[in-house]
Amino acid sequence: MPKISQLRRDARRQQILDAALACFSEQGFHQTGMAEIVRRCGLSHGAVYGYFPGKDDIIEALADDRHQREALLNAVALQTGDPIDGLHRLVRAYGTWLNDPQGAPGRRVGVHGWAEALRNDRVRGLVVAGIDVPRATIAELIERGQRSGQISRRVSADAVARTLIALFQGFVLQVCWGESIDIDACVIAVDQMLEGLVSADLPARSPRPETA
Repeated sequence: MPKISQLRRDARRQQILDAALACFSEQGFHQTGMAEIVRRCGLSHGAVYGYFPGKDDIIEALADDRHQREALLNAVALQTGDPIDGLHRLVRAYGTWLNDPQGAPGRRVGVHGWAEALRNDRVRGLVVAGIDVPRATIAELIERGQRSGQISRRVSADAVARTLIALFQGFVLQVCWGESIDIDACVIAVDQMLEGLVSADLPARSPRPETA
């Protein structure tokens, strides 16, 4: 029975988070109150507050869940023997996420989070923490490639990481704005940019496939 009880608790927690994600996606963090989240999830006030004392706690839980999912993508990239291939895999994984219609609410909440981070230090900490993980992953892959002689040492690993993150933040904005954007074509463009990091002492690599 305790196992069933925990399953029910987990299901209710997810029910609250799903409702909050929908509310935040539509209205942003600042315009959404706990009352809207309670109404959306269909549970009592007491039940919701039993899981989350306040709105910021819900925001933190959503951020933690997203960070855990992204950590898996980063782990897969780091386990790849070839650091350049690891970078390509990471780019394609994020491209797949950008193409997924089911990820639309999460992407919108991410953009709302960037805005909220300008006025809420707790949210800013969550946003920065979420960026630091992929930044560190990309930088580590670049540094591995530099140590092995595969990637030019003339570039800063941190600068490359920040540049790639900025590219994908821009893609997120364009997708959320509803622009007609060919993510697959953009991924191929980023693939070609990554090939530009290859050391000039190495033979040319075969072209990347044009489909994910």
